[in-house]
Amino acid sequence: MNAAATEKPAANPWLVAIVVSVVTFMEVLDTTITNVSLSHIAGSMAATQEESTWVLTSYLIANGIVLPISGWLSDVMGRKRFFLTCIAGFTLASFACGVAGSLEMLIAFRLLQGFAGGGLQPTQQAIILDIFPPEKRGMVFGLTGVTLIAAPIIGPTLGGWITDNFSWRWIFFINVPVGAVALLMVSRLVQDPPHAKATGVKSIDYIGLSLLVLGLGCLQVVLDKGQQEDWFDSNFIRLFAAVSATALTAAVLWLLRQKNPVVELRLLKDRAFGMACALIFFTGFVLYGSSALLPLLVQSQFGYDATLAGLVLSPGGVAVIVLMPLSGRLVSRVQARWLIGIGLSLCATGMWLTMQVTPQTNYASFVWMRIVQVVGLPFLFVPTSTLAFFHIRKEQNNKASALYAMSRNLGGSVGIAIMATYVSRHQQIHQAYLSGHLGAADPVYQQRLRETAQGIGGPGATASALGHLYRELLNQATILAYHDAFMLLSLIMAAGAACTLLLPANRPKAAGPETTAH
Repeated sequence: MNAAATEKPAANPWLVAIVVSVVTFMEVLDTTITNVSLSHIAGSMAATQEESTWVLTSYLIANGIVLPISGWLSDVMGRKRFFLTCIAGFTLASFACGVAGSLEMLIAFRLLQGFAGGGLQPTQQAIILDIFPPEKRGMVFGLTGVTLIAAPIIGPTLGGWITDNFSWRWIFFINVPVGAVALLMVSRLVQDPPHAKATGVKSIDYIGLSLLVLGLGCLQVVLDKGQQEDWFDSNFIRLFAAVSATALTAAVLWLLRQKNPVVELRLLKDRAFGMACALIFFTGFVLYGSSALLPLLVQSQFGYDATLAGLVLSPGGVAVIVLMPLSGRLVSRVQARWLIGIGLSLCATGMWLTMQVTPQTNYASFVWMRIVQVVGLPFLFVPTSTLAFFHIRKEQNNKASALYAMSRNLGGSVGIAIMATYVSRHQQIHQAYLSGHLGAADPVYQQRLRETAQGIGGPGATASALGHLYRELLNQATILAYHDAFMLLSLIMAAGAACTLLLPANRPKAAGPETTAH
């Protein structure tokens, strides 16, 4: 028996998993917790709403840059040291965000927070992969699923409640005690196995690293600011898109030629891992896309405030948390591809149900729509994660986790950008179509105009009636645009469900290639 076969974690592996997941939960929470607080931040710092969006963008840019290279950084520094550095940096940056005296300072500290937080997700997953054998990973991936799926769902509700009842600064301050405790617990409980110890900086691939940072940074700017700047009608967006495309293309060609690249793209040659990365990309696309659409819909068309809009999402988060353990148990008994098919089908059904929204839809209906939207995610996330790492060797865990986490986060950014643009463009299409029926020659319109004017009464009744009908037209055009958006999400999920037949089969109770290493 080799040395690896006798390796044991220093503490109960479930305790280690919980500790490393708590701080990661806080980091993922910070991707959405500020969404509903931007107007408060802008008001307190004498900034415009447009300027305040850089509080989100700066974090996502920094996060997206560090995610793919976190595996390389972990190898260089040693996994535990890198994880502790990320926790400490994230905690200190959170405190700095809370005390920031200007918008410029807040954006700068959010960049630091994003850089530090970017290494937490993949390192958490790599730690868990090492301390649990493959046949037990289903249950623990249920725990990481709560971290990565429930956190962005709960974020807007928690952020709205904190902002409404205390101050927006507390959405950052709450990270400080959690980070301090996590720092202490991780330092005592987590240990590096031999393959995760520091290798040091033997050489730095400056070219690959620079191309990757430049390409991903510019891409994140394009995705976050594209809709606001009217996409390629803007010279700003065209410039950043061109730089991103050129840098990322060059990065791929360069990295594939390197012996020890900062991002190991060759891992995608493994069929299970490559297809799992594609699946988790579209999971992020739909999860973040729908999480952005539904609050906007209820706030803009139904008059919900930030807290109530968040409460539309939160019950879905509770449903995800409840179902994660069940999915973790099933993945050890049922082939991953069948569970993934079920998860995709349930998500597709939820998106289709949301297409039935009308101006009379009430709060309870929105809650149930959201629950059905996300109830399939546990049956999608856990088996996808299990399938992804089934053939990955333990010494590849750091870089594989980084690539997998990047796929999910990039999918989320693309989903938010595309769905926001899709709604805006389709709103214009429906508005133009409906306006074609508001003419003097349309008897139905003329009858409705007379009835509305009579109901208003008094001088200027006709002009008021025209304004009323125009607002109604805008409302209907917007709701129809959201119908189209949720139809698109439903079709994406349905297409994914059909493609699960192409996924490789796995033996649910098989130990995988590295069982003896645990």
